[in-house]
Amino acid sequence: MEKRIKKVILPAAGLGTRFLPATKASPKEMLPIVDKPLIQYAVEEAINAGMEEFIIITGKNKRTIEDHFDAAYRLEEKLKSSGKDKLLEEIQKLNDVHFAYIRQKTALGLGHAIGCASPFVNNEPFAVILSDDVIDPEYPLLEEMAKIFYEKDAPVIALQEVPKNEVNRYGIIKGFKEGDIYRIEDLVEKPSIQKAPSNLAIIGRYILTPDIFQILQNLTPGAGGEIQLTDALKKLLKKRPIYGYLIKGERYDAGDKLGFIKATIDLALKNNELSEGLKEYIIKKARSIK
Repeated sequence: MEKRIKKVILPAAGLGTRFLPATKASPKEMLPIVDKPLIQYAVEEAINAGMEEFIIITGKNKRTIEDHFDAAYRLEEKLKSSGKDKLLEEIQKLNDVHFAYIRQKTALGLGHAIGCASPFVNNEPFAVILSDDVIDPEYPLLEEMAKIFYEKDAPVIALQEVPKNEVNRYGIIKGFKEGDIYRIEDLVEKPSIQKAPSNLAIIGRYILTPDIFQILQNLTPGAGGEIQLTDALKKLLKKRPIYGYLIKGERYDAGDKLGFIKATIDLALKNNELSEGLKEYIIKKARSIK
């Protein structure tokens, strides 16, 4: 198995029902936070971590994702002739990145979506990014996880502490600390609040080894009648150690409306063109709220 992580799987076949009607005909992954779609934040995060090949799992009405990452020659020529060099650079910076697209014909869960990418990954480690988990672009989470993978030669999962009353919304791990990381002993998908082994939730960043694919291929449906990645990782634990990394930066659940709004506000406040005007508006608005 080649050790360097080059490939990234981006599942993007979900229906995005929490954002209807906006996602009736447009992909959730293309919803913009400030001036970039959700999925571009994920791609840029992986590029900054040294990864270079992207496999996007798509479904019906997802063609605009392919168009977004394609070259746009007429637009580029227009920007060039207009002297809009900064915008041109922004548009062109992903032109040389390699993308492959796989259609998940039936939405059978995250584990099934990842399994669809098996022929393209081959015998290599790979990352998985769920683009509606937005990580502050200034925080190099995936890069930190890759360092742990290279050190331990074992899968690494991003973790976040969540309130006890929210554990039933996540995959939850049981484990013990080894320095700054967790050695995982067990994983449970969306446990009841009473039976959750901890409040350490799995969030949308994984670095995995290719032996997960055979497990996914033979896995029976779990919670929600879907092929659950958490169930596959539970089986993988019997073959090799898996580590959890508690994130140290900001993470936004942009698959949720409130989380999406929070991400938009926070990232806009870091945007030089918007920050001052937005600060003034927020202060003015806060004063008017009784």
